[in-house]
Amino acid sequence: MTMKSFVLLAVELCLLWQVHSKSITFSGDTIDDIETIAHIYYAEVDREYSEKCFETASAEWEFAIDINDETEKRKLSAYLDYGRFEREMWGNITAEFPNWRDFQDPDLLRIFKELTILGTAALSEDKLEEFNQVTVDMEKIYSTAKICSFENETRCDLSLNPDISAIMKNSRNEEELLHVWTQWRNVTGRPIKQYYERFVELSNEVAALNNFSDTGDMWLRHYESESFKLDVEDIWATIMPFYEEIHAYVRAKLRQVYGPSIIGDDGMMPAHLLGNMWAHSWGNVYSFTVPFPNKTSVDLTEQMKLQGYTPGKMFEVSDEFFTSLGLISMPDAFWEKSVIEKPADKDMVCHASAWDFCNGKDFRIKQCTFVNMEDLITVHHEMGHIQYYLQYKDQPYAYRSGANPGFHEAIGDTLALSVKTPKHLKEIGLLDESTVIDDYETSINFLFSMALDKIAFLPFSYIMDRFRWDIFDNTTDSSEYNSHWWQLRETIQGIKSPVERSADDFDAASKFHISANVPYIRYFVSHVIQFQFYRSLCIEAGQYDPEDPSSVLHNCDIYRSKEAGAKLASVLSMGSSKPWPETMEKMTGQSRMDASALREYFKPLEDWLKAKNKEMGETPGWGLYDSIEVEIS
Repeated sequence: MTMKSFVLLAVELCLLWQVHSKSITFSGDTIDDIETIAHIYYAEVDREYSEKCFETASAEWEFAIDINDETEKRKLSAYLDYGRFEREMWGNITAEFPNWRDFQDPDLLRIFKELTILGTAALSEDKLEEFNQVTVDMEKIYSTAKICSFENETRCDLSLNPDISAIMKNSRNEEELLHVWTQWRNVTGRPIKQYYERFVELSNEVAALNNFSDTGDMWLRHYESESFKLDVEDIWATIMPFYEEIHAYVRAKLRQVYGPSIIGDDGMMPAHLLGNMWAHSWGNVYSFTVPFPNKTSVDLTEQMKLQGYTPGKMFEVSDEFFTSLGLISMPDAFWEKSVIEKPADKDMVCHASAWDFCNGKDFRIKQCTFVNMEDLITVHHEMGHIQYYLQYKDQPYAYRSGANPGFHEAIGDTLALSVKTPKHLKEIGLLDESTVIDDYETSINFLFSMALDKIAFLPFSYIMDRFRWDIFDNTTDSSEYNSHWWQLRETIQGIKSPVERSADDFDAASKFHISANVPYIRYFVSHVIQFQFYRSLCIEAGQYDPEDPSSVLHNCDIYRSKEAGAKLASVLSMGSSKPWPETMEKMTGQSRMDASALREYFKPLEDWLKAKNKEMGETPGWGLYDSIEVEIS
């Protein structure tokens, strides 16, 4: 049945209703009549969108878990088919309801507002085909990239996971780190750049056809705020002094390990020395930066291995955490169809991701999981996405998403804040019962380990989209991609390239989310609001009292709290059915995101770092704020 014929049927149903109901009449031309028809119309639209979404997701999944020419063809074909479907739906919706903006029902208006954004399907058929090919080409270059070994240059089969990531994590050989850092950018960013330039042109054309000023503007529509960029900048400004203290302390420790000739005297840290390919998370340098080395470590990778943890068990442990809160257990399809280890004989998109197949039954995770503490936290993060999917699966298709993209990222991380506490690790048997977990020095170590992940990440998560906003609005042209990338990283993050870079390089695309066209500001939002969520759930669970000076937020474990779980479920089940400030207020009592809970959580560490840096004679900052303009215009 076509949409056109369905609308006619809906009108006939309404006329029959008029005959059989004395309380409601339909003249066919009042706004109430039109909105009733629109509700009936949307019920069919919802079903068709869900079915088409399942078909497209299935083709995407096949490519993601087995990158080859055949799965690529099927994915591109599915994308093209979905684009045709969206154009047809958009044409029918706007033709049948040209005055939908006059709807009085706010729920119906919200649904139609989302449905009438056509997205990439607004492109002509040939340009849509080109856009899809360009995006697949970039993702394929990234996901199949391999480099040569530093020690054996004839071995050129090192992939990002597990090979290169393990070197970045464990090696302290500066020359080896520089080799893999540079080579990874040579095989990803450089070849991707030529595709990215065309991607920007086509993506901005998509935005214009959807009545947005540029792609960045189109991405930010989900945040429903004209001041969002300034809000983000203001939040970062409140966190930056704390980040500078962490930066100064870690810089001093790097100088001790690598010497002043490598670190330099400009106040910045070379990007290849922080234990991570992108220097966005510094947890892998914890071993030689830990404030109190003789106290308990929070990295329990070896203990996990001793206890026989497997990737499967890591997912089971995560599922048990969710069900302990009274939340939904993973359905059978999840366990049957998820891919949680990298196949030996296939190229796979190893970047961890959670998938909703849009039919209310099929939810999966794709992850190249290794038995370590970092991946245990990643598992909880991805399972948080699945839990969100499960909670809002009965919402209309248009509302089956997070309240804003940052909400979706925050849920699993909020629970992981609890999972990573020494209290919880003791509860699940990864820490010995006799281990002292609440003395001052152990607490500082724990908070420092969290800050290396959470606070070190914030400027990078801001830069990623700040960089692309400047590209999309033509502030930065293609000849300046790399110089602008490093300008932002030096100025905002205090991180510099270890070697001279050129305009031919495109180092931003060495990160998956650039190559795969995934907006990134959601992670900045998540890293702020997850602490607001956590504080609220901890209070609900009776694990934290902000009025009690002896109660500290970072010691809270909401494990087995049905009260916290009920509150969380009530929020997740809303999906995107309400403007996100309303969902935020229901969750936290605050209608805006702010850094107060984050600063509250880390206050003991911030105080310690200020004193320690002063003691070491280490001055926070890197002296570039006045030389480079970073304000958002």
